[in-house]
Amino acid sequence: MKSEVSETSETKWQIKWDRTTKGVTTKLYFPKVADRLKLIISVISNLTMMVTGHGNIKSYLYKYKIIDSPMCTCKIGQQTTDHILYDCELVKQERDKLKAEILRSENWPVSNDTLINKYAEIFNKFVDSIPLEKL
Repeated sequence: MKSEVSETSETKWQIKWDRTTKGVTTKLYFPKVADRLKLIISVISNLTMMVTGHGNIKSYLYKYKIIDSPMCTCKIGQQTTDHILYDCELVKQERDKLKAEILRSENWPVSNDTLINKYAEIFNKFVDSIPLEKL
């Protein structure tokens, strides 16, 4: 009986999650509520920043008029979580380590939810190694 209640609760939660227009970045990492509930994650500030798009990210700070430009310090594009993950030259060394680990078993790039669900430990190492002071 308990699993039926839990399943119903998860189903309702998933429906609400699918319908909301909030959390666009977070939904890329956690499209399925059930998968997120199974994960044990050590929450660090950089991980929270990456999976929410909130925090010390220039596109986020620019959106709320805290800074004058969303451009990344690397000058390649706007500083978003995807930019940091895939393009930013300032974290190339850290990204290369992440890529090397993933390339052992599949092609790069992988989806955001694959990063967090299949490669959580090495993704966590990547985000923990991001030198925020450079960005």
